[in-house]
Amino acid sequence: MIDYSADILREADEELALLEIEDDEPTEELEGFTDVWIEEPIAPKPDPDQMLALLNSVNPSDRILAARAFCEIQDARAIERLIELINDPCPLTRVAVAYALGRNPRPVVVKPLIHQLQSDWNGYVRKGIVWALGNCHDLQILLPLIHALKTDIPAVRLWAASSLAQVGDLGYEVVLAAIPPLIEAMLGDEIAAVRSNCAWSIGRLCLELPSNVVYATAVDALIEVVAEDPELGVRADSKAALLKLGDPRGMQAIETLEADS
Repeated sequence: MIDYSADILREADEELALLEIEDDEPTEELEGFTDVWIEEPIAPKPDPDQMLALLNSVNPSDRILAARAFCEIQDARAIERLIELINDPCPLTRVAVAYALGRNPRPVVVKPLIHQLQSDWNGYVRKGIVWALGNCHDLQILLPLIHALKTDIPAVRLWAASSLAQVGDLGYEVVLAAIPPLIEAMLGDEIAAVRSNCAWSIGRLCLELPSNVVYATAVDALIEVVAEDPELGVRADSKAALLKLGDPRGMQAIETLEADS
């Protein structure tokens, strides 16, 4: 399974920086750049005891710092306080807490995360929550992630699609329920990155299925995307999913399409 932890934590830092500028609903993400690469020394991990104390600070910046520290370290002692802070008035804190809970998943965090996903006005917070839910490996995450994939803003839909790939170990019925909404989004979402993530997740989940109707429908949809999606990247991700599956029908379709191009 692809490990997105480093990318997610880097994005969390970027999102916190953006939220310091404004707390409005995000419409697009900004990316910094530099033309000089500088090797920085590896900083030691934060001290857990010190960070636990800061989680209870009356100073919001201390609580944010501590929550961000638990994106790097795992400590069961932080769970109770992090759960309390998931509905903190400050969106900076909620974003950091969402990622921290995703790095410290426990059964007890699932319901608070789902409740906050359903009620939080801030897109960056919801994005962090859907990533965290994907790490929880709990049956309760399925319906909230499907709802986010269908209804939320693009950044949240993108990570909801990826998080749904993580339900493969929750059982056959869960996989059967996750694939149809992923197919729908892969064929119909207006954002290419969302469609790409859906293709990747479908490919992952189909590895858990026998050759049944849902599997066949998923392969048909992947073939359709390879043949017809207007974005090269989406076509490439769908092709990669088919190649990973090694399905004879998918392989033949790829051969035919390449011969005709």
